Amino acid sequence: MLEKYNVRTDLALEEKERFESEQVEIPGVILEEEYEEELEIQITKVKIETENGAKSMGKPVGVYLTIEAPNMAMSDEDYHREISEKLARKIGEIIHLQEKEICSILVVGLGNRQVTPDALGPYVVDNLRVTRHIMKEYGRYAMEMEENGIVSAIVPGVMGQTGMETLEIIKGIVSETKPDMVIAIDALAARNSKRLNRTIQIADTGIHPGSGVGNHRSGLTKETLGIPVIGIGVPTVVDAATIVNDTMENLISALETSEVLKGVGNVLRSYNNSEKYELIKELISPHLNGMFVTPKNEDELVKQISYTLSESLNMLFTEMKTNN
Repeated sequence: MLEKYNVRTDLALEEKERFESEQVEIPGVILEEEYEEELEIQITKVKIETENGAKSMGKPVGVYLTIEAPNMAMSDEDYHREISEKLARKIGEIIHLQEKEICSILVVGLGNRQVTPDALGPYVVDNLRVTRHIMKEYGRYAMEMEENGIVSAIVPGVMGQTGMETLEIIKGIVSETKPDMVIAIDALAARNSKRLNRTIQIADTGIHPGSGVGNHRSGLTKETLGIPVIGIGVPTVVDAATIVNDTMENLISALETSEVLKGVGNVLRSYNNSEKYELIKELISPHLNGMFVTPKNEDELVKQISYTLSESLNMLFTEMKTNN
């Protein structure tokens, strides 16, 4: 049954949790966790170190850092500022793992601005402080930017708008402008509705646009672009089966507290996560299988979180040193 379990998620953390719930050990995959009580955030690092581990996880070898902040969906500017500072430090740590010195960065805002749950990338670029054109025109010292990284940005749109693969567009830009690194921002899909708009994933393996909703496009990776690619994403959607699965968990908990229906709850509890998910997919098919759900205030949440991400990148780029 496990091989049939194809849950819609872009989060490496949730892939790891899937195996843990089945009590399956994955050789070559290491999990590190820390909790910051002051900010109430959980930081989880999943390191995939072997090709066998990558095959089991369905993700490339690399580091996947997840920041879970339940209060991130709230409109608290001070809290979001602290999250931005924490995020800037974590992205910086991953950048420093690269073999080469990073001086120039291209930020790619993936997604469709006209579809709210998919507009995260474009919104981040809107608030980004780009400097490449200023430095080329006036020089770094004239603008008092001698310690800033060289930042450029692009919103390539989606294939339905441009008729081109995102990879084709970014390849051309990389070839012409020659950045040292690409940072790609995209909206993700999650398995757990509690993680919507409350979780940020940073990966040093790049990103595959559209993979979370089953719309696979060519990936932006070091192999395809020739330079390191950092992928940053926030889950903004879950599929219909996930919503039903979360509801079933609440139902099982309620049944277990009832003397009359306790037996039914115990039977359902005996199903592992794979079996429950497959059962749900069969029950809701065929009409709801392709449905993805997002919160009703997603427009507000996406703008809020995009600003948090852009501020973290602005902080990071301001601190970057360059020898150019």
